[in-house]
Amino acid sequence: MKQVKVIGFDADDTLWVNEPYFREAEVKFCQLLADFMPALEVNKILLATEIRNLGLYGYGIKGFVLSLMETAVEISNHSLPHSVISPILDLGKELLQKPVILLDGVQKVLQELNGQFRMVVATKGDLLDQQRKLHKSGLEDYFHHIEVMSNKGESDYQKLLTHLEINPEEFLMIGNSMKSDILPVLNLGGKAIHVPFHTTWEHEHVDEEVDHPNLIKLQKIEEVLEIIPGKN
Repeated sequence: MKQVKVIGFDADDTLWVNEPYFREAEVKFCQLLADFMPALEVNKILLATEIRNLGLYGYGIKGFVLSLMETAVEISNHSLPHSVISPILDLGKELLQKPVILLDGVQKVLQELNGQFRMVVATKGDLLDQQRKLHKSGLEDYFHHIEVMSNKGESDYQKLLTHLEINPEEFLMIGNSMKSDILPVLNLGGKAIHVPFHTTWEHEHVDEEVDHPNLIKLQKIEEVLEIIPGKN
C-alpha cells in the first residue's frame, strides 16, 4: 500500500444503499403485471431487456424505467392498460426520491483517511442522480474528484488514471462489485479491496472465485482501516 496515492470508492452499495430500492421496484412492477405473467417470468424478461438496453441507455434509474416500459409492452402484447403506465412511471420517480442511507462504517473510514490520500468517487449511473445522492449524503467534501462513468471497464479506469496523473500501481479501488469495481483495476495493474453487499444485480455477478496478489477481500468497509491505518 506504500505506493498508493489515490483511493477510489464506488458509490452505490459501497458508500450508500442502492440495489435494494431497485429490487423493491421490481416487486411492485411484477405486481402491476400479475394479470399477464407470473413474477419469475416477468423478472427474466426484464433482466434480458435491461442488459440489451445497456448500450443505449447506460446504467441508472432512467434507463431502468425505459426498460420497465419496454418489458411491460412486450409482456402485454402491446395491449398495456393506461392504468398501468402511470404507476410504472411513478416507480422511477420514487427511486429518484429515495433517501440516501450511508452504510455502516463509511463515515468513519472517510474521516480517518481524509488528508492522507486523494480520494475519488468512481461510479456508474445517471449523472444527475449520482450528483444528487452525493450531495444528500454529506460526503462531498471528502473527495478530490467525482467520476460518473457510462461503464466501468479497463478503458474507463485508464481515462480516470490519466486525468488524475497517476500510474495504475498508485491507485486503490474499493467497491462491492467484483465485475465493475475490482477486475478492471486489477487488470490494469492497480490494487483493489472488495467489500461485498448483501444484494447484487444479477448482471454484476462473477461466477469464478477471484484470487489476485493485489486484491484484498473484506466483509465490512470499516476493516479498510486495518489495512490502511487512519490518522488516529
